[in-house]
Amino acid sequence: MTVMEPVRGTDAFDPFDLNTPHAQWHEFREEAPIFYHEPSGYWVVSRYDDIKEIFDDFKCFSSENAQKPMRPMCEAGRKVLTDGGFTAYSGLTARVPPDHTRIRKVAQGCFGPRRFKSIAPQIEEIVARHLDKLEAAGKAGQPVDFWEIVAFPVPAFVLFTLMGIPDEDVPKIKQYGASRQKMTWSDLTDEEQIPVAHDMVAYWKYIHNLLDMRSENPGDDFPSDLLKAQAEGADITRDEIAGILYSTLFAGHETTSTFMGNYVLAMMQNRSAWDAVIADESLIPNAVEEMLRFMPSVVGWRRKARYARTVGGVELPEGAEVLMLTGSANRDERQFENGETLDITRQNARTHLSFGYGIHYCLGFQLAKMEAVALVKQLSARFPSLRLAPGFEPHYLRSITFRVPESVMVEWDGMADK
Repeated sequence: MTVMEPVRGTDAFDPFDLNTPHAQWHEFREEAPIFYHEPSGYWVVSRYDDIKEIFDDFKCFSSENAQKPMRPMCEAGRKVLTDGGFTAYSGLTARVPPDHTRIRKVAQGCFGPRRFKSIAPQIEEIVARHLDKLEAAGKAGQPVDFWEIVAFPVPAFVLFTLMGIPDEDVPKIKQYGASRQKMTWSDLTDEEQIPVAHDMVAYWKYIHNLLDMRSENPGDDFPSDLLKAQAEGADITRDEIAGILYSTLFAGHETTSTFMGNYVLAMMQNRSAWDAVIADESLIPNAVEEMLRFMPSVVGWRRKARYARTVGGVELPEGAEVLMLTGSANRDERQFENGETLDITRQNARTHLSFGYGIHYCLGFQLAKMEAVALVKQLSARFPSLRLAPGFEPHYLRSITFRVPESVMVEWDGMADK
């Protein structure tokens, strides 16, 4: 086996610590683009071309471990899940062909541009409503949390409009989503796993109750479309529909919330980019692509080698668990000139890997970008002097996949006297 010489301190690498990872990712790209990380048991891959190759070769690099908990559920937690009837597996991300191909075809027919465009006016209204709340919060004259007031709730209200979820259930579903992120991609203690297990049981029951309601009383929404497709002969089971909702109810808002928080951080820390979109809103669509590259919500994804395969001059053995640092790939100088710099006019920004690549490319990518464009347009028009609160430094939740800020404290001119 050919193994590159690891950089100093690779075993000390903490893949869950996403506070300031970029310098270390750069070091990996330059000195050990593929290495075995003994503490986690994962082969870590950091370069763009290598990660794209792994994404593309789905026959070797299976997604079966994409939603495998990084730390197995403790015995007490497993009992909670079993007793509660929790049998969720995956909608699409952890499925492999031919099941993935069959299920995605049905889901894509129901969750696509037609349905996204139909709610464009509601997206604008939801954004405006929450920016009203941001403005009202600022009247107290103190820095306010953009994450809590805008980024966290807005994508949920948008997605749940598509899903037919009542507004009053938004806080509950957001809680379930946060618990799912912790269960799968974080490193919880046994004690911390118990409330998460209870949330997963409640989440799974909520999805089945929703399907029961839509079976009896269909609406103009995604669950109803899936049930209608099944009734008309689509090759999909009721449990597979539940699995799609299990994934969509999480991925469809948690990742977009995180991205909204991150791109406000990115633009506030790169003032010239913010000033440019204020001056010319036609720059916003490409700015969104560049921010997806530069400060994505998803920075790591996993695959498992079904057989030995050489990538980037390194032989990955059969059964290898692979962690692809997509956040690192997005800054790889071999693909993106001056990759560590935010450039909202970058011509190849949309070649980022923030939505994945290949057969598992994100189903809702168009919706995420629609929401981002709507928010940047309204935010830049209404809060041109927006800035980070003095002394604020972002801190991120522990995760191997999602770079989630705990808060984004901001202020602007015209707030009440401090």
